[in-house]
Amino acid sequence: MPGRHGTAGPRTPGTATRGETVPTAPPASTAARRTTVDVTALLERGRTLATPVLRAAVDRLAPPMDTVAAYHFGWIDAEGRPADGDGGKAVRPALAVLSAEVTGAPPQTGVPGAVAVELIHNFSLLHDDLMDGDEQRRHRDTVWKVHGPAQAILVGDALFALANEVLLEVGTVEAGRAARRLAAATRALIDGQAQDISYEHRDRVSVEECLEMEGNKTGALLACASSVGAVLGGADDRTADALERYGYHLGLAFQAIDDLLGIWGDPVTTGKQAWSDLRQRKKSLPVVAALEADGAAAEQLGEMLAADAKSSDFANFSEEEFAARADLIERAGGREWTAEEARRQHTIAIEALDAVDMPDPVREQFTALADFVVVRKR
Repeated sequence: MPGRHGTAGPRTPGTATRGETVPTAPPASTAARRTTVDVTALLERGRTLATPVLRAAVDRLAPPMDTVAAYHFGWIDAEGRPADGDGGKAVRPALAVLSAEVTGAPPQTGVPGAVAVELIHNFSLLHDDLMDGDEQRRHRDTVWKVHGPAQAILVGDALFALANEVLLEVGTVEAGRAARRLAAATRALIDGQAQDISYEHRDRVSVEECLEMEGNKTGALLACASSVGAVLGGADDRTADALERYGYHLGLAFQAIDDLLGIWGDPVTTGKQAWSDLRQRKKSLPVVAALEADGAAAEQLGEMLAADAKSSDFANFSEEEFAARADLIERAGGREWTAEEARRQHTIAIEALDAVDMPDPVREQFTALADFVVVRKR
């Protein structure tokens, strides 16, 4: 992209089409590896191992928080009937149980860490949905929309407390070490959400500020997920720190893809409104990168977004008005720059694994999960 990023100019821009990221092909390193790892099975293993313990933890909550949490996780519908809802991608549980195997421990060793991380992640989702005014998550009404803001806050707080309880109940020195890392990751996550909210009220945010915010909001918890099982399995701090570096940069790649999907993702696939991040005036990577570029499209986008911030009719904008903003972001190079940043962070994450001594099959699975993050469409 031309201008202040100091990177090459974008390809000829296309139309701002939802439903695909840029690029749709995996990084070149992914194609060269041709891994045989079944990522779907890897994700399902994490989900299968963690879910019974997660449900048992949620069952400890007092009514009606237990049923509200069950609705959030997709286990029941709004009427309390059993449901088979979309519980998310389960990347974090998969990483947590996989990291236990770095130490030679069985994957079950990482389950308390997987559950703790998943509880913190969902604590943040409950609060974020309310703060952001999101009405849809995973193709269903969000908790605050169905059960009210008070229950969204209370259940989020309860999941936060449960996360620490589940981890500390392991009762080992390693569990204490893991809990300290989880606490640090949670604080960073909250810092990131505070930054995200504050940026919505600013005319301009730098790329560096945006990456710092996303590193806190997404990278910190994925870093913890990538190391927590290993810590529970007895890994030393050097190993845990290297796994956290992998997870942190994987989180930045993950969030870059999320930012692309937040503008151009297909609502049928993502479960969110069309142009969802633009509707919320989010200063996501594509927007920030486009605004920092040189050229007419960047200038026009800046003027348009400044006017939007003062508009009393923003909530009633048409589909075409949001599409026009997305098109300017793409023409200014923000879409392609973000896709390239996802690839760059993916490469850094893979390189971090070089500092860890682990069985080759485990390394291949870490790599396959990283590859999955940068080619997903939801």
